[in-house]
Amino acid sequence: MCGRYELHTHPAALALAFGLPAPPPVAPRYNIAPMQDVAVVRLSHAGTRELAFVRWGLVPRWAKDPSIGARMINARSETLAEKPSFRTALRRHRCLIPADGFYEWKVTAAGGKQPIHIGMKDGAPFAFAGLTERWLSQEGEVLDTCTIVTTRANALLAPLHDRMPAIVAPARYGAWLDVANADVAAFFEPYPADAMTYYPVTTRVNSVRHDDASLLERVDEAPEFAPAEAAPGEHAVPAHGEDAPGQSELF
Repeated sequence: MCGRYELHTHPAALALAFGLPAPPPVAPRYNIAPMQDVAVVRLSHAGTRELAFVRWGLVPRWAKDPSIGARMINARSETLAEKPSFRTALRRHRCLIPADGFYEWKVTAAGGKQPIHIGMKDGAPFAFAGLTERWLSQEGEVLDTCTIVTTRANALLAPLHDRMPAIVAPARYGAWLDVANADVAAFFEPYPADAMTYYPVTTRVNSVRHDDASLLERVDEAPEFAPAEAAPGEHAVPAHGEDAPGQSELF
């Protein structure tokens, strides 16, 4: 599951990491939330990589109402090929979603929710496996959207939650973007736990109104974590626009 993430790498470094022809116009963002415009790397019509901004929350082409996107911020890898909402995008419209880290929320022994920042041990930017779609209204309005693919958690993150974003290794960026490559199962293996790390951060990240570098600062360790027992239908990530955790996991 992924309901919040951050991207602060310098544009020149992003261009180098993702094989872009020039530094993209990306400003640091420390609390990216669903239904906001986010940066994705995709193949242009000419077959070269480009960075574009699309809304986070996939709207299928057949949708009558674009508000459905609020329920499509994540897509379970296990059912992508069979879900009408995602199967066409899986075959035709794959993308990389650059990030420097993402947030998860963990229930503490006291019953609170401790925000956790998760990223790479070496601090390098990385990419979520993503899908994009283009929706057209009856009036001709164009809306480009995306979703983040999720998979089962690796050994490091399993104590936090049983799901995590599917992360694409840099050496495989080209293979994921190439829709001629139909064998995608290997992309959904959990990213190696020994390459990742996490630490507790301020509860200011709970509100999307807060978006500054202080959200990345390590805070004092929270009280000992309680077992991760979420109520049916509940997830430990705050929903977009809310100050308290409680987003349903739909995919």
